[in-house]
Amino acid sequence: MRISANLLGKRLWDNKTLILMCTPAILFFIVFSYIPMPGAYIAFTDFKYNQGIFGSRFVGLENFRFLVISGKLWQLTRNTILYNLAFILLGNALQIFVAILLNEIRNKWFKKISQTIMFLPYFISAVLVGFLAYNVLNHDFGFIPNIIKSMGGDPPRFYGNPAVWPLIIILVHLWQSTGYGSIVYFAAIMGIDTSIYEAAEIDGANAIQRIRYIILPSLRPTAVILILFSIGGILKGNFGLFYNLVGTANAALQPMTDIIETYVFRSLMSQFNFSYSAAVGLYQSAVGFVIVMTANWVIKKIESDYALF
Repeated sequence: MRISANLLGKRLWDNKTLILMCTPAILFFIVFSYIPMPGAYIAFTDFKYNQGIFGSRFVGLENFRFLVISGKLWQLTRNTILYNLAFILLGNALQIFVAILLNEIRNKWFKKISQTIMFLPYFISAVLVGFLAYNVLNHDFGFIPNIIKSMGGDPPRFYGNPAVWPLIIILVHLWQSTGYGSIVYFAAIMGIDTSIYEAAEIDGANAIQRIRYIILPSLRPTAVILILFSIGGILKGNFGLFYNLVGTANAALQPMTDIIETYVFRSLMSQFNFSYSAAVGLYQSAVGFVIVMTANWVIKKIESDYALF
């Protein structure tokens, strides 16, 4: 035991610089992830402010039972997973496509300008995005309805039609995130050995063949890792996007736009129900953990080098 302790101490001392650099991240997770963990007990209680977390009446799985019986749990899970699957699959595909297009641009200044223009939407506040969407889609004075009215048509009521919102939300998310996400893939392309391109050109490979046989295989490890990380948050919705685009009070749109985060927010701010909110949050974390472990296990069986652990 003493030898093991000495060896551990030596390794810590040898890597003291790296450990010091990691200290802010370690403290962040300790303060915001591990210390609040006992609060998950609220999910199993009938929480009362005056009684506190551990003084409130223990009700077991009653809060989870209510969510299952009400049908909200299935709806929230379905919406959150389907939206995130669309974000992950379409987002990564579009980011790879954009990164390849940027790599094929030969004009240096045009490439920089294009990157900047595509990167800018990522910095636009979700509040401003919601404001812009409202002024484009609003039935009374929105840009699109006014164009339809001027052409003699009957403008659609976007904020009363839940069927159109999955497409709107996905398009807005892709518009905001594609430029930022493509940077990672573009950096991976820049890391490919130029001698491989030169050998391909000598062999007579055209641009399409270079993309198919050199770039795409080289991007596969990066894509797998990024998708695995994304799957880790597949039950964590983009609250800012949904809240500012749709809100939480429009009951007509909730069947297609209500996700776990918006439900938790509505439960806290409208119903002041901490127990149901904690139950949904705990369910979200537990199912997300199972999904990550399952996805990592599948990747490890297919290609162990691409697995997280």
